[in-house]
Amino acid sequence: MGGRRSRTEQEWSVLVSAADVLIADIPGLTDQLIRDLAKHSPLFDLAVPRDEHWQQVSEAMHYGIEAFAAPRSGPRKDLVYAEELGRRRAEQGLPLDLLLYAYRRAGRLTWDALLDIVTEKDPEALPVLARAAGAMWAGIEQQAAATAEAYRTAELEMRRRSDERAQALLDALLEGDTAPALAAQVALALDLPEQGRYAVVVLPADRGDAVHRVVAAGGMRLFWRMRTERELAVVALGDSSPADLAAELADRCPGPGGISPVVDGLAELGRARRLAETALRTCGQDERVLVRLADRLPTALVVRQPELSAELVQAVLGPLLELDPADRAMLLETLDAWLAAEGSAGRAASRLYCHRNTVFNRLRRLEHLTSKSLSRPRDLIALTLARDAYRLSGG
Repeated sequence: MGGRRSRTEQEWSVLVSAADVLIADIPGLTDQLIRDLAKHSPLFDLAVPRDEHWQQVSEAMHYGIEAFAAPRSGPRKDLVYAEELGRRRAEQGLPLDLLLYAYRRAGRLTWDALLDIVTEKDPEALPVLARAAGAMWAGIEQQAAATAEAYRTAELEMRRRSDERAQALLDALLEGDTAPALAAQVALALDLPEQGRYAVVVLPADRGDAVHRVVAAGGMRLFWRMRTERELAVVALGDSSPADLAAELADRCPGPGGISPVVDGLAELGRARRLAETALRTCGQDERVLVRLADRLPTALVVRQPELSAELVQAVLGPLLELDPADRAMLLETLDAWLAAEGSAGRAASRLYCHRNTVFNRLRRLEHLTSKSLSRPRDLIALTLARDAYRLSGG
């Protein structure tokens, strides 16, 4: 072993002679170790096929005895094999503590066998064997360390591959794949109910402020995904509502952003994503809010029909578009304030820092230019939708 003192000719003679006998008895030692391990935990037989286990234990013992009892040159075969076993056991799902127990138990059986051999063949050489004990156990510790490191590395790689696969499956659902098998795979990979209450959040990817990607809030679980122009979160709502979700994210994601209605099941995530994107599109350039589609349905109808929206703007607001930009902006701002004040000229005047009669005068002028009456429901709907379409088009 690295750093050990040089062995004398007598020590080499004792060790080589005992090792020759020990190697010949490897099948018996392997049988004993396999029985001991199965008795210690049934997971050994459940995780590793018995024939494979026997063969690998036999080879590991062979390499270990050779490393202990013979001069080394070149790479340590026992350590190379220990790394292979570590990777294999990680793939098979045998817990690491059981793998390390197997190494310790193998070391104990090997040491007891060496003692028996030397005691029987040359009892006077027992002190020589005792001096070699430290090197033997150091070698076993090195083997255990090598197998543990390889195990952990393989485990991390498998977890990374598993996460990547789960995210790819989730992306497929978000893109609209509704295959039942796909939803079932995502449910298993992410430990989610296949049929449950879900929503999707969509945010612009270039908002400039850092998004705190919370993964759990208020009993909800969030799974974030990146796109070129969007950032999405699939939200397992549990008993929460989209309003609860908006409240939880308000401080972390100030917006703009869109939140879909509730959908029933993972297979509906593609539809939820499209609805959340529509909700986002109802946000103006300067809005910094998370909006729920349920609160923006009339405007959503506008943004989903851009060609008709352009026609609506021209048909309803056409005369305003010919005004001086400052004059047009004043009239539209007054309409916005009146709508925000739920038709109260007094409250609109407070927002605009003007007299309520000024509000009335501007609104009457707006009605005259557009030939629409704010007191007629259909005209009011047309003006409101046309205003939204104009605002969302950049005005």
